[in-house]
Amino acid sequence: MTALKDTDDLTREEAMTELERLAGVIAEHDRHYHQMDAPKISDVAYDALRQRNAAIEARFDDLVRPDSPSKRVGTRPAEGFGKIAHNVAMLSLDNVFSDDEVHEFTKRVRRFLRWPEDQPLAFTAEPKIDGLSCAIRYEHGRLVQAATRGDGRTGEDVTNNVRTIIDVPQTLKGDDWPEVLEVRGEVYIPNAEFAIMNAAQVAASKPVYANPRNAAAGSLRQLDASISAARPLRFFAYAWGEISAPVAKTQRQAVQNLSKWGFSINAHMRLCQNVDEMIAVYQTIEAARSSLGYDIDGVVYKVDRLDLQERLGFVSRSPRWASAHKFPPEQASTTLEKIDIQVGRTGALTPVAKLKAVTVGGVMVSNASLHNADEIARLDAREGDTVLIQRAGDVIPQIVKVLEAKQVMRSDPFQFPKVCPCPLKTPTVREIDEKTGEPGVITRCSGEFACPFQRVRHLEHFVSRQAFDIEGLGKKQIAAFFDEKTIIEPADIFTLKDRNETLKLETCEGWGDLSARNLFAAIEARRTISLERLLIALGIRHVGQTNARLLSTAYLNWERFHVAMLAAQVPASEAFIYLKNIDGVGPIMAEAIVHFFAEPQTQGLVERLLAQIDVKDAIAPKSDSPVAGKTVVFTGKLEQMSRDEAKAKAAALGAKIAGSVSAKTNILIAGPGAGSKLKKANDLGVRVMNEDEWLELIEH
Repeated sequence: MTALKDTDDLTREEAMTELERLAGVIAEHDRHYHQMDAPKISDVAYDALRQRNAAIEARFDDLVRPDSPSKRVGTRPAEGFGKIAHNVAMLSLDNVFSDDEVHEFTKRVRRFLRWPEDQPLAFTAEPKIDGLSCAIRYEHGRLVQAATRGDGRTGEDVTNNVRTIIDVPQTLKGDDWPEVLEVRGEVYIPNAEFAIMNAAQVAASKPVYANPRNAAAGSLRQLDASISAARPLRFFAYAWGEISAPVAKTQRQAVQNLSKWGFSINAHMRLCQNVDEMIAVYQTIEAARSSLGYDIDGVVYKVDRLDLQERLGFVSRSPRWASAHKFPPEQASTTLEKIDIQVGRTGALTPVAKLKAVTVGGVMVSNASLHNADEIARLDAREGDTVLIQRAGDVIPQIVKVLEAKQVMRSDPFQFPKVCPCPLKTPTVREIDEKTGEPGVITRCSGEFACPFQRVRHLEHFVSRQAFDIEGLGKKQIAAFFDEKTIIEPADIFTLKDRNETLKLETCEGWGDLSARNLFAAIEARRTISLERLLIALGIRHVGQTNARLLSTAYLNWERFHVAMLAAQVPASEAFIYLKNIDGVGPIMAEAIVHFFAEPQTQGLVERLLAQIDVKDAIAPKSDSPVAGKTVVFTGKLEQMSRDEAKAKAAALGAKIAGSVSAKTNILIAGPGAGSKLKKANDLGVRVMNEDEWLELIEH
């Protein structure tokens, strides 16, 4: 359950805003989990975020962002380690949370493969270890390198550390292994050893470790391998990456081969012939969870036949042939001490519950999301109430319900502010849903760039990783510079060095000669920026990484884009019509972009910034694929593969998949039974192909 507005009720504009928010908060949690080994929320809470993101993308598939969580795994490697590129990406798994979703997962696999319901389809089921993913490469039977997952494409070089793990062979046993074999699995610490580690920390008056997963990650990611060697790290092997020859014909046999070659594998893996057996294994493992001796957070199902895994392939960050059945969330009760209001970059006012700190499943929680005014009213949450919190469903844990709501002495109901809490006390405005005409869920400060809270958030966004990515300018530094009126708008960042004769940054608290020089160098390195990054950095509503890429590809250079946006301020102009007709933009985003450039304050801000930087032209997309960039529609019955498999192949070749025929359609693939789509394609002069012609085209 999530306290946010149901995904089925979101408007297109709300979906854009929510996808942008989710991309940011999930990336932040990825960084805390994978890079800092210090997660801020539970796995269940994290999974709920990804579920919400996936549900919105399923409903608005044209709004999927390039920086979407569905397209990435983890976060970029931490500094201090060498980097190792994964020749085969280390992807994550999609999750299911109920028996019904397990049934749907197996049905989805069968539909994709066109596998009859009465024909057996075997799956493996095994415990999902709560540890740190690792890839270990062997050449000619000898361990040559090891890497963490990192961002799924590049990980940290932990070769020397992994060599110290007793479950990891330096040389493979036998002689029937591939010449190149990358073994993948999970590094973990057994519970008994974890208890001993924490007892030693207490005896030494040092902080205890939060949980075995964090302890394992921190132990493996030591620059001094001797520290890793002193920790009780273990390794379960369960998969493989790059291989020079097949390892088996089935998942189960492949894992057995890993055992034969010297690796520890999980003894609780089972082969299941149907979905009922899969769920039965899940229930058995869940019941035995506390006695396993190591932490798990669910059960992983995989299609057993490897040739079918290859056919099923991948979607974004996950394989179609596997899924993790996660265990239920954890809850706790505590006191809601205060309700604070935070103001975001776009002026949205977000209420946050300040809680009496409580531990939920090993994580200390002191904040919970209240989302918006409607959610506070629905819960009837008041300061001083006892509340049930759950680490699931938002960037921070959520309040499930108020306990003891009928107690005699309660504080007055919370009044959502009618003015922004910023020093200007600007009136707040509740957005109106354009489709229904009813009040929306978001309340915004009407001050826009005049609101100092929004200006600070804009500056934080401007220097963030997806935008200008200026190292040394984090939230703390931006806030300090803003308070001192040293940086009020983006252009001020690029004049910082010229003003330093007066500012003398190196003499300020927290700064020195080296840190000041490093900051000036980092700023100078970003004086030339790509058009896409500039469009992200400007903080235009609805323009995140995905839409910035669409715009940069459509206009190719800043001058053309800027002139077009000024011309588009006339609603019926060619410039506005062109903008809103860009595939993936639409009228709502177009209006937001035009409004941004129509504001006099924005115009001055942009002009001053452009005087300080150079903007690189975008590169027109190129591809050798005969269907790259073409809009393709499938209709009728396909005979050689399922519709899903056909769409996946087309998308992999760079085609845009549409559900209906329009003047923008380039190719219609029509199978037997094609109806209205075929007629419309013929009327519009769209190229029509049968399945054989399509396959011949893409195979060549």
